[in-house]
Amino acid sequence: MQLFKAKRYKQVTICPCCGFRFEGELISGCEACGARAVGEPLPKPEYELPFYGRSLLLAVTGALMVLAFLTETIIAFFQRPRGSFGFWSWVAAGETASWKLKWIALPVTIIVLWGTRKIYASMLRTPERFCAMGYARSGLLASAIVPLLIALLIGITVPERLRQHQRALEAASYADGYTYDRALRLYRTEFGRLPAELNDLIRAVNQRQLPDPDGSIISALNRLDSQTSATGYTPRADVAALPKQGPRPLRGAVIRKASINTVPDDTLAEGLAFTNYELRLPGPDKVTGTDDDLIVRDGVITKVSEDPIRNPPSTSSSKTTQP
Repeated sequence: MQLFKAKRYKQVTICPCCGFRFEGELISGCEACGARAVGEPLPKPEYELPFYGRSLLLAVTGALMVLAFLTETIIAFFQRPRGSFGFWSWVAAGETASWKLKWIALPVTIIVLWGTRKIYASMLRTPERFCAMGYARSGLLASAIVPLLIALLIGITVPERLRQHQRALEAASYADGYTYDRALRLYRTEFGRLPAELNDLIRAVNQRQLPDPDGSIISALNRLDSQTSATGYTPRADVAALPKQGPRPLRGAVIRKASINTVPDDTLAEGLAFTNYELRLPGPDKVTGTDDDLIVRDGVITKVSEDPIRNPPSTSSSKTTQP
């Protein structure tokens, strides 16, 4: 048992020349290459100065990250319209800076945070060898706070960004509705009546019978799907426009479907001249038949859910008793 303990705790030496491991001291010579030490190894110094390089690296890294975020926040603050220097103004500037830095700062800060954490963990294993541990902790904390702050400011603004996006989609849908109304008014000015179907309007624009210098009308018409072109447009006539020769009774051949003749010519003068229209457009979801669809009725745009014709207000009568 004693022989086993002696053999177990015998010194193991690594040869600096060939890397061979053997039991014993190098002064006796390496068993593999025969190299031997020229003298006794130098003793360890009585006092060793602590290292400060890693602490400095962590402190500088954290300070640079905080400085970059503050600089971007200050730039965003002065780029905004002039306002007060209050707390919420700086919060809004921080939100703008966070959105600008989200694709650059977040990946970089995560990598930096992972690296600084590894360095700080190696310092904790032998803290007596390193100085300025407080600065190292501060740098590591700053490296962790910056990405958390950016993520927090982005998360706060996500609901408002979604609302702004929804308002932008609604504004685009309303803009298309006003463009269609302008095109229909031009058609009525040119031909004296509204088209029987949207294909008449599209054909007139393509044949340059209607003025469209900037191409906004044809672009809006091209965005209409086939379902909207076929069923979304409903012209109507409050009063029948009879021929100029004089009044005569309407016959079955006079009142006909709009799909029989889609060419805007003078043959429709024998029938009804459409004076009013209703156009149903898909809403921001770009799907027809939902509650956010838009109704363009003679230039007035409303949502289907808010249309007074489709959703008349409920009238409730309340009985009062006289004393």
